[in-house]
Amino acid sequence: MRGGKAVAHGDTKFKQTDLGPIPADWEVKRLGDVATIARGGSPRPIEDYLTTNPDGVNWVKIGDVGTDAKYIVKTEERIVREGVCKSRMVFPGDFLLSNSMSYGRPYILKISGCIHDGWLVIQDYQSLFDTEFLYYILGSETVTTQYKTLAAGSSVLNLNKDLVSNVLIPLPPLPEQRRIAAALSDVDDLIGALGKLIEKKRAIKTGAMQQLLTGQTRLPGFGGKKFKQTDLGPIPADWEVKRLGDVMTMLRNNTYAREMLTEEIGGVFNVHYGDVLIKFGAIVDFLKDSIPCLKSGVKPKQDFMQDGDLIFADTAEDETVGKACEVVGLNGRKAVSGLHTIPCRPNAGVFASGYLGYYINSATYHNQLLPLITGTKVSSISRAGLASTFVAIPPLPEQRAIAGVFTDMDAEISALEAEKRKYESLKSGMMQQLLTGKTRLGPTEVTPLMKAKSRKSAISLKRR
Repeated sequence: MRGGKAVAHGDTKFKQTDLGPIPADWEVKRLGDVATIARGGSPRPIEDYLTTNPDGVNWVKIGDVGTDAKYIVKTEERIVREGVCKSRMVFPGDFLLSNSMSYGRPYILKISGCIHDGWLVIQDYQSLFDTEFLYYILGSETVTTQYKTLAAGSSVLNLNKDLVSNVLIPLPPLPEQRRIAAALSDVDDLIGALGKLIEKKRAIKTGAMQQLLTGQTRLPGFGGKKFKQTDLGPIPADWEVKRLGDVMTMLRNNTYAREMLTEEIGGVFNVHYGDVLIKFGAIVDFLKDSIPCLKSGVKPKQDFMQDGDLIFADTAEDETVGKACEVVGLNGRKAVSGLHTIPCRPNAGVFASGYLGYYINSATYHNQLLPLITGTKVSSISRAGLASTFVAIPPLPEQRAIAGVFTDMDAEISALEAEKRKYESLKSGMMQQLLTGKTRLGPTEVTPLMKAKSRKSAISLKRR
């Protein structure tokens, strides 16, 4: 590390280092000089060492970690104790880094166990680093940028012991580390609570779809309790069941590739199958959603879409093939259905706006597609296959009411997702400020503000 003349920054004096300017009372350490870093190992063949005995040793895999997890708290598999000498033991408080998947994302162990060679472990750091502070530093831009720089020129972007050992880490005094970690943990608590609430709301919506779209539950004011047997099983006596091919006309799609599209708005909208699978929900709203257009000079030769049309994705890498979205918000603008899609136009007067978008994406409907899907590496569904499926058709007023329920649920989930993104952005800004020393936290100003925000948000979350 280079020493340097301290420079003033507000009330803090800074010095120049290999990490750039940091507070004069901070240090910079090479991680390999202040911690033990090692790679895991795997007894082979691993199947010979796995055990269902509860006395076995935890066998930690990437699948044991949740999407947004901070800690590793349990494992699905264990190995016999004879396998420990051919692997590497890890302990509560150790850090694990994936050396390929999720590229260097840190996890804190809450359990002991063994790790395979897809993990790196960081141990023996506690004399200089607070565990929670080191977690945030290891996941910060300061460190991830170094990973990429140190790995430059490699054919495969993955981590190894030498690369991680050479990473430079800013080292504030321990009391300040704890204050920084506490402030960031407060925001993480908010983000985590919002994430759980979003999953809860999604689960409620899934349950409501199963009930309302099969008629097992009727909204107030609609129908009685009599059921009749149909090709979809029992449905309310005042509902109908029709083949999709009898109530819709299949339109022509186009085959324009991504390079023929532009994000500049003004031309003909083009809905790509990948966007149907990933980006859009039950509804694709041309007033709100980001949808590419055909580049100037590209002449569409197929049918133009209109509000109420359905767009199916006929190709996917898994059983999500057949996901669809209902078109709304065109207001006279032109749009076409793109590569690997099947556009359909419902017969006039049969379906209420919004109903089909939710019905087609329900398990009730999608389960019909599973026997019709073809392909191995890539899954596909044909127009004939879609045409042969059945749709449940409640009376129009009930369709509108059902669609309204799900629209309101989607709006609530979208609002929660926006709030979660807001706090994620706040956290990102805080990390940039706190982990570089640009903003300092004094002993008495650490987290009252953040804890007040946490309490206010927690009250709001509980009310939901």
